[in-house]
Amino acid sequence: MYTSGKYSSRGPALIPRMKTKHRIYYITLFSVVLLGLIATGMFQFWPHSIESAGDWTLAKRSVHDAPLAHLPISSPIPGRGDLSCRMHTCFDVYRCGFNPKNRIKVYIYSLQKFVDEMGVPISSTGLSREYNDLLSAISDSDFYTDDVNRACLFIPSIDVLNQNSLRVRETAQALAMLPRWDKGMNHLLFNMLPGGPPDYNTALDVPRDRALLAGGGFSTWTYRQGYDVSIPVYSPLSADVELPERHPGPRRYFILSSQTAIHREYRAELERLKEENGEALLLLDKCTNLSQGAVTARKRCYKGQAYDYPQILQESSFCVVLRGARLGQAALSDVLQAGCVPVILADSYILPFSEVLDWKRASVVIPEEKLSEMYTILKSIPHRQVEEMQRQARWFWDAYFSSMKAIGLTTLQIINDRIYPYAARTYEQWNNPPVVKWTSVNSPLFLPLIPPRAPGFTAVVLTYDRIESLFRVIKEISKVPSLAKLLVVWNNQNKSPPEESLWPKVNVPLKVVRTKENKLSNRFFPYDEIETEAVLAIDDDIIMLTSDELQFGYEVWREFPDRLVGYPGRLHLWDHELGKWKYESEWTNEVSMVLTGAAFYHKYFNYLYTYKMPGDIKNWVDAHMNCEDIAMNFLVANITGKAPIKVTPRKKFKCPECTAIDGLSLDQTHMVERSECINKFASVFGTMPLKVVEHRADPVLYKDDFPEKLKSFPNIGSL
Repeated sequence: MYTSGKYSSRGPALIPRMKTKHRIYYITLFSVVLLGLIATGMFQFWPHSIESAGDWTLAKRSVHDAPLAHLPISSPIPGRGDLSCRMHTCFDVYRCGFNPKNRIKVYIYSLQKFVDEMGVPISSTGLSREYNDLLSAISDSDFYTDDVNRACLFIPSIDVLNQNSLRVRETAQALAMLPRWDKGMNHLLFNMLPGGPPDYNTALDVPRDRALLAGGGFSTWTYRQGYDVSIPVYSPLSADVELPERHPGPRRYFILSSQTAIHREYRAELERLKEENGEALLLLDKCTNLSQGAVTARKRCYKGQAYDYPQILQESSFCVVLRGARLGQAALSDVLQAGCVPVILADSYILPFSEVLDWKRASVVIPEEKLSEMYTILKSIPHRQVEEMQRQARWFWDAYFSSMKAIGLTTLQIINDRIYPYAARTYEQWNNPPVVKWTSVNSPLFLPLIPPRAPGFTAVVLTYDRIESLFRVIKEISKVPSLAKLLVVWNNQNKSPPEESLWPKVNVPLKVVRTKENKLSNRFFPYDEIETEAVLAIDDDIIMLTSDELQFGYEVWREFPDRLVGYPGRLHLWDHELGKWKYESEWTNEVSMVLTGAAFYHKYFNYLYTYKMPGDIKNWVDAHMNCEDIAMNFLVANITGKAPIKVTPRKKFKCPECTAIDGLSLDQTHMVERSECINKFASVFGTMPLKVVEHRADPVLYKDDFPEKLKSFPNIGSL
């Protein structure tokens, strides 16, 4: 028995077929919905404003091709400028909003050629090369947006860098005509040469309402702290003359003055200083005896002798920067480029980017009334400080002064830091030259700055043939409470290590690793046996360190796991006579290295030393059987940008029983080779990464007159 059913050619007709009129209805409805989605998408991504299409493109950078904009004589003029403006009163931070990158968006107005009713342009120069470079750099940066509705900051394409080329009233009217002007709110103007004769105001005379001003000559009277940005006066010589960086140190002249248009009273005082100090001071002026056609801007003269400018600036330790008609002087940029320490005599001058830059590290500021004492003041500065200032001066120029791009982007970064203070650059980021990165290895500062997870440390003892001394070292280390494992690196391929029964009995695992070649770099190999994060590298003749000293060193390392923490301290110095670095082992107030004959470090650096050491440094060390400790100091300092930490007062580490035959460090050529190592490594790294410090770490109570039982580390040793 079966149930009959209605069949079609496609099988059983389980669902009734849709009527034709219903099909047409649903198809029409689906088409309407689809067209609606397409229209919505087009509206979503199509520019919302005609201003959005006015982006800063190559085709719009020529003032000759720019559309004309006529200024009626009755056009409104902005207010003079509110000296009380601050970021919270005259800037709408809500336009910036929140974004994951914490970066402001900057919109540049399309270029227009503003003319008055008579057709006369508001500027005699149009768009200068410098302002074009500035706008181009901003448009190529991550700050730029071509969507006016997303913009937080607006930059006019009206060039006001040099007030001398402007018609002040008409320029102000042009600013007021900008579509988003709104009394200058969230607008930024760049000006380097403010004011004009006879008074030369220290801020732009163009009325600008509430607009921010990046100015190159602010005084304390016109600068709105935390609102305006003081910028340098760009030197056109920066683009035309390339000065190679010169190594810091003494120069041919002690003080040099190269400005040509300084007040006669200042020049008279400089001439008096010249008479008193002779060849130590070189006083230059403009040249009047050059032949026709000579480029006088690049020459300076003294008693008929011509000098190339700005090259001559590199021949002096200090270079005078005096105020002229304007406070801001392009000479400051030239001096910094030359690596000459600027001596700034310009009362009330707001130094460029002083909101973020620490000028005490790169310059000497002297009140104008103390010009007569300048030589004495500068002579009191230590040589090492002068060298650091020379180095810092050149870096300031490279990072912030060298181009209109550098000036513009630095200005925007300062404003960005105000708006997003939680993501602002730190003092160190603004003022410390970046560490040279020689590989793709990331900074090991993923290392937690807290006590490590793996307890204790592994002592790695490098040895060759000093059995008695080795055993004494093992016995002393075994007394340290935090010791987790002993690893002996046997570096003698011609002799087997002692039998197991002869080794000292210790309470931690003791492992002997035999190497295939006698290399000093074997001590830094990332052995699988090293399971702790902390490693103590120690020589087989360091028998004088007590268990308290070693335990204290480990405790210090736990607080600073990214540092080298060690006992023998050393220093690198610059030899001015030989013009190269020198290794110094004498007792001094400073330390830049701790020797890995007794030092704690993170095992990560074993990996870097073995597989990521730049150049041929590792081969150099193995070939010379010297300087593996210096190489490790270079490596850690270059990666972290930090100095090592010397612990405890002990300075003597000589093995009493060792002879010149036994010990590497007693060889007569040892010191010479180690100086060569420093120069070799600095050349390979392309920088001198070692940092000099004047402190060490000692237990809190170790010198106090307290009962020994109250001290955590009573046996801390002596010199």
